Amino acid sequence: MCSHQPSCPTSEATGSHVVSAHPEQGWSLLCDGSIVFDDSGELLADGRVVEPHRVPLAMAA
Repeated sequence: MCSHQPSCPTSEATGSHVVSAHPEQGWSLLCDGSIVFDDSGELLADGRVVEPHRVPLAMAA
């Protein structure tokens, strides 16, 4: 999906660029084909799901 050079890293790495942001719906499409959600969950290009990994507010303080 990514056409720029140098190519983006795989979905396992970080550094992919947002190609379509939909903050009103809570998600963004990355150039590697992954979808990231505002709740920190992800749907990777290969179909794997990454559960949200937010830190509870009580633990963050």
